[in-house]
Amino acid sequence: MEASVTVITNPTVSVRVTSTVSTFESNRRFNRGISIAEFKSKLEMIVGTPAAYMDLDLYNASDKFLQKLENNDALLGSYPVDDDCRIHVTDSSGTQSGEFTDVSKVDKFEISDDAYEKRSDSVRNFKKNMKLGRFNEENMAMQEETLAKKEEEEKAAAEAIAVGNRCKIQIVGQPTKIGTVMYVGTTDFKPGCWVGVKYDEPLGKNNGTVNGRQYFECQPKYGAFVKPLSVCVGDFPEEDYGLDEM
Repeated sequence: MEASVTVITNPTVSVRVTSTVSTFESNRRFNRGISIAEFKSKLEMIVGTPAAYMDLDLYNASDKFLQKLENNDALLGSYPVDDDCRIHVTDSSGTQSGEFTDVSKVDKFEISDDAYEKRSDSVRNFKKNMKLGRFNEENMAMQEETLAKKEEEEKAAAEAIAVGNRCKIQIVGQPTKIGTVMYVGTTDFKPGCWVGVKYDEPLGKNNGTVNGRQYFECQPKYGAFVKPLSVCVGDFPEEDYGLDEM
């Protein structure tokens, strides 16, 4: 007596969906028991093309064309649709590729600053009422006072530093570095006072030149700029790191 063999097919299939109106690829799972007409209605929510204007092409997992899905009454499972196949939707309504994703084509609402200032439902008005950010005068005054105090401290510290001083650089989160002061003053790259240092070791970021302007000279990777409050001047002899030894 011969044994009977029953083939069980997975009731669902995972396919890749692409279309002529979008550059995106979507991976979805569908029931093999739905008709092509039902399948198209589900694709409407994915690609945005009306079902009546859909032409469906079936490709295998290697993107080789297999056939068209033309019979709306046929079941999806009646076609050789396997996992990782690709179904490409061609929109015959005249919609162009990228129409739904190109934001440059979207009309933008613009309003003048004066008109925006008068609106009662704006974010700016909300911040004013809640005294947030720059609209908190007390907080802004405290920030300005703190900044002015720090600038005075930086200026005073810079006045106590002279070119040629040996120094120790201490910055939170970084190892202590020893070097020689090569520059003290303002810079073009950032506001405030800065100290240019030539380190004893190649622990810096430049050679004394930043953005094309030379503030001092040193070997590459030996130069750096730090804030005056990070500089401690004193008797810090240069150590012999054996850089000239073979």
